[in-house]
Parts: sequence; C-alpha cells; structure tokens
Amino acid sequence: MATYVLVHGGGHGGWCYAKVKRLLEADGHEVFAPSLTGLAERSHLLCPAIDLDTHITDVVKLLYFWDLREVVLVGHSYGGMVITGIADRAADRVGKLVYLDAANPVNGQSLVDVAGPIIEMTRPTGAVVDGVELVLLPGPGAAAFYGVTDPDDLAWMDDRLSGHPWKCFEQKLTLTNEDALWAIPQFHIVCDSTLATRDAAMIDSARAEGRLWHVDTGHDLMVTEPAFVARALEEIAAA
Repeated sequence: MATYVLVHGGGHGGWCYAKVKRLLEADGHEVFAPSLTGLAERSHLLCPAIDLDTHITDVVKLLYFWDLREVVLVGHSYGGMVITGIADRAADRVGKLVYLDAANPVNGQSLVDVAGPIIEMTRPTGAVVDGVELVLLPGPGAAAFYGVTDPDDLAWMDDRLSGHPWKCFEQKLTLTNEDALWAIPQFHIVCDSTLATRDAAMIDSARAEGRLWHVDTGHDLMVTEPAFVARALEEIAAA
C-alpha cells in the first residue's frame, strides 16, 4: 500500500481532498491531507510572515515528524510550487511527484511567473486583513472560479474557501538540491482545458512515457472527478 501526501492549492485546505482521501483509504492506503498555515482550519494563524517558504516547511516538517518515506507527493494548482520545494528540501522522503493540474516551476520562478495573467487577475479583487494582502477571497459563488458546477459541491466549497496571502504567489522558489529533486519521477494529472497552456516538451515527454493522465473537467478535479483522480494516483503508485 502507498502513502500519499496531498497538498492543496490557493484558497483551499486539506478538506478539498476529502472525496479522494476516502477512496484511497478504502483501498488501504495511508493518506495525509494537511492544510497549509493561514488557510482552512489553520486560518487563525494568518500573519504577514506567511509565504511560499512557510508552506514548504509545513509539509517538510510533516514528513519528518511522521517519519514518512517514499511518499507519493501530490500538489494541486499553487500546490505544484509547494511540492517542488518540498522535494528539493526532503528528496530522500519523496518517491514520486504528482502535479495535479498544477504549476510546474523551475528554480527562481514564482507562481506569478508560472501562471501569469490568471494569477494577476485575482489581485485587484483582494483585500488587506490584519496586515496581510489576501486574494482568492471567499464568498457566494467563489467556487465557480475553480470550474466547479455541481450545486452541492459549490455550496460545500463556498463554506470552506479561504483568502490566500498574495505573498505566497509572489515569492520566487529557491532550489538548492536540483540533482536529487529532478531525479524523482514526475507525473501529471491535468484538465483537458489546460493542456494547451503547458510546456509542450514536458507534456509530450510525459505522454510518451506513460506519465500523463488527463480528463475533461474543471480545475478542481479532485472535487469534480474524485474517482478518476484516485484511480490515477493508484496507478502512479504502482508504476
């Protein structure tokens, strides 16, 4: 059985993986879905110091204190930034990297660099709360931004989304152990709608080597297509 660590994207929390987590655990896997500092049930810890490094450290510490090894490390959206940093800092604990419709950064890039206009468009609608510039603000209908259409899913998400510190999206990723990082096998589960926006060579290589899964659904595919995602993750663990 595999051990999965599921890292959420901007404005979300570990809760967004609830459906996928139940499916994987029903098959006997061990699943961790932490919420990053300042979000979801950890939103009370919001402070101006929170940045990308904070979120990388959150999960590096989880791997260490639970003594997790050979994990299948999954990152959704902004979580792609986070898992890349985690694997750089704790390469000996990561068996496989899975980018779930996620950012695919290289050294020196921020999420703003990777995602460009899509991320920048969220900033004018943000707010400053307790000295923290927040974007992806929650509210009625906010979940529709992530490609969710089912009314029950929309209501469930609208009750749980959090504002996200802009500083996390602006900070550039610093990698110091790239040989070990890029030696970790990488897999991609993406939405059909984002395929054309991704690095063509990366996608072609992943497809040719059987490291690519794609599905026609919204960006929050762990909510809209949990069975597909869980099945793909099990296939990746067995690869």
